[in-house]
Amino acid sequence: MSFSPQLKIPAIYMRGGTSKGVFFRLDELPEKAQQPGEYRDSLLLRVVGSPDPYAKHTDGMGGATSSTSKTVILSKSDKPDHDVDYLFGQVSIDKPFIDWSGNCGNLTSAVGSCAVTLGLVDKELVPENGYATVRIWQVNIQKTIIAHVPITNGQVQETGDFELDGVTFPAAEVPIEFLDPADGEGSMFPTGNVVDTFEVPGFGELEATFINAGIPTIFVNAEAIGYTGTELQGAINESVEALERFETLRAHGALKMGLINNLDEAQSRQHTPKIAFVGPAQTYVSSSGKTVAEQDIDLVVRALSMGKLHHAMMGTAAVAIGAAAAVPGTLVNLAAGGGERDAVTFGHPSGTLRVGAEAEQHNGEWVVTKAKMSRSARTLMEGWVRVPEPE
Repeated sequence: MSFSPQLKIPAIYMRGGTSKGVFFRLDELPEKAQQPGEYRDSLLLRVVGSPDPYAKHTDGMGGATSSTSKTVILSKSDKPDHDVDYLFGQVSIDKPFIDWSGNCGNLTSAVGSCAVTLGLVDKELVPENGYATVRIWQVNIQKTIIAHVPITNGQVQETGDFELDGVTFPAAEVPIEFLDPADGEGSMFPTGNVVDTFEVPGFGELEATFINAGIPTIFVNAEAIGYTGTELQGAINESVEALERFETLRAHGALKMGLINNLDEAQSRQHTPKIAFVGPAQTYVSSSGKTVAEQDIDLVVRALSMGKLHHAMMGTAAVAIGAAAAVPGTLVNLAAGGGERDAVTFGHPSGTLRVGAEAEQHNGEWVVTKAKMSRSARTLMEGWVRVPEPE
């Protein structure tokens, strides 16, 4: 019986923040996969193990959750004052689909480290000890991100004592700056308002803050949709009815934001926008059993990614939270107590996260010039992935 041998492709498997994914150098992919299109998507789907009707990713590198079904393609940047181009693909678990419409903020923390390891950052920019400032061009959203990568004895330092809720073990801290994080070329608030009302079947009339910062995000008040903002994954993800209602809400919000032209298009844009609900600071027990005290946080936030409640918080959604909190009058800002804020600490299912943002008004419109937070990253495995040639 004749057979075709598997392709053998250099790859690095990395955790970044509370996500993990398979990282590739663009020029090390098969030639046909170095260009966007059906071949590349088919190849990466097979690497991850999608689509999988069993939702296990047993025959691939994915982890069968939105946080662990991700791919990254890196290349040396030809843009002035940038070191590396970063292209992110969010892989659907049960459909033959990769969403290239947005960034992954968590994996951003691994991009700088990976770029240094792969030699994509000029050697003279990497100190023997200290921090390498890696300027990243985020291809999906056409924005600049700066990662400060710790270096010890000329190598990326990945171990350390920085603890990140949602990640089991401590690691080295990687400070990240998202410059001008408004997604796309339009206004940070696509409707022109910091709070809107819109009609959603099954919910009625709702207030929402629609924001393009980090990633397009729809914020609603937890109480308005029957929640407190302290829910853990099971309360949402184990209810088919709840998930369907959130998808309806997300689709109508996407239409309101101008991201889609009709509701049917929401199915082919699963990665964006995100949907999140907020509430005032309150004490709750996180998924690890740790008590999060009301006095230690400014507000609570829960967010959904790829149709499921996230186990912690997406990095890009954290940028949206920080940006919205910095603008007086948004639902996020009001949940945190209102007023002017340059940083907030919010509670999520796994614990807490602090994010900062610098906001100012230009010609009557709010602009966030920078958002900041710290994550960590670690190489889990490097070598080659083996994958059948796409048909």
